[in-house]
Amino acid sequence: MNSRFYPTRPDVLLQLEGLVFLIAGCIAYGHLYPARWGLFALLFLAPDVSLLPYMRSKGLAAATIYNLIHSYALPLGLGFYAWLAGAPLAGEVSLIWMAHISLDRLLGFGLKFQEEFRRTHIQASASA
Repeated sequence: MNSRFYPTRPDVLLQLEGLVFLIAGCIAYGHLYPARWGLFALLFLAPDVSLLPYMRSKGLAAATIYNLIHSYALPLGLGFYAWLAGAPLAGEVSLIWMAHISLDRLLGFGLKFQEEFRRTHIQASASA
């Protein structure tokens, strides 16, 4: 069997997870905010602003900023805040942000290592 498409490889699992979370996030967004797809489209790529530090230097600071923005922890925290505070805009931003991260995972983009911009945790798991 060709291990390249083996469904339990970590990189394949991360990509499948991204697909599931992207679909779930879009369904949740459509259910909670059905007439707000314009905001979704406007903010969907906003997390990629965290790539800007890489234009200056590729090091710990650039990787840290990118990884914080592309981890589920912050948008989940924002979503929890939105739920507790009854803040619908924060809830929208949270779902959009998580959808962005999910698409990145689906496409094979992962968290960055400080040594190299192109190498991510998904590519590292594929070569292991």
